[in-house]
Amino acid sequence: MLSRIADSMYWLNRYLERSEGLLRMLHTSYVLSLDKGPYGFNTWRPMLQIFAGLPEEAIVPLEKKTSEALHLLLLDTKNLNSLKVNLNRARENARGMQDHITKEVWEQVNHMYHLINNPKIEKQLKSADALAAVETLLKNCLLYTGITDSTMPRGMSWSFMNLGKHIERCLLTIELTDKHYQTIGYDLTESKDILYWRSLLFSLSGYEFHLKNYRSTEYNYNVAHQVIFNPLFPHSIMYSLIRLKKYLDDAVRENNPSEKYSLLKQFGRLYSNVEFADFDWIKRSGLPEYLDETRSNLLQFSRALSQSFFSYT
Repeated sequence: MLSRIADSMYWLNRYLERSEGLLRMLHTSYVLSLDKGPYGFNTWRPMLQIFAGLPEEAIVPLEKKTSEALHLLLLDTKNLNSLKVNLNRARENARGMQDHITKEVWEQVNHMYHLINNPKIEKQLKSADALAAVETLLKNCLLYTGITDSTMPRGMSWSFMNLGKHIERCLLTIELTDKHYQTIGYDLTESKDILYWRSLLFSLSGYEFHLKNYRSTEYNYNVAHQVIFNPLFPHSIMYSLIRLKKYLDDAVRENNPSEKYSLLKQFGRLYSNVEFADFDWIKRSGLPEYLDETRSNLLQFSRALSQSFFSYT
């Protein structure tokens, strides 16, 4: 496979995984904004920090203005992480390699591109139907995942698509976890009510999973275990690394890059740092330091992967 095609496969799924994560968090925040209780959502600050990268002085006038925040996060092309930018980039990657993806995958990517560029979507986001617009966009992202899973051949294209998908998913989980635990000073001992964690769990599609699998009331620990260590939770850091290991092994076996031993060792260190960690280890190093180290190691691995397979300099 040409490195250009592998690169496009990788970034196609990174952009669409980022889009799905943005929409899921946005949908959760919008719904919780209707809850006027003590655990209701009351600011767009976390989303503006994660998906817009705005400085503090730019966040303050926007954090409580829903219409402006929605426009910035979904439609503003000056925001390089907005949904429109992500979907435009995804379509460009898909358009350049149509021979390597199925007709159904191309049609879904193209449909999402036209959906976000339709002038009607901007009017809908400014109206009382804003939530319905977000739900439509989110369902199309989920539909893309299903179509890809059911139609793509399990060859090299599939491996590079999933490497991109799970790197992006892991980074999003780290960012969301860090932002939510930052609000309690990263304190794992003074347990918050489960309602406090709804925003994080719903943003990762994990609220129902938590209620079914965790019985104790040590919610701070339980939520951290779920999103970091639980190998059965599809959005946990551990699960993403397990999937990355499988697709990295497949890619290395088929391509045999010259830097494969260095790449595998680098990933092995990242994987071990999560697989063999526990809360005693995290307490000694500190949760923010642990998350930051995991993020840094993942970004370094991502760069090494790109240099090995996509000829980046």
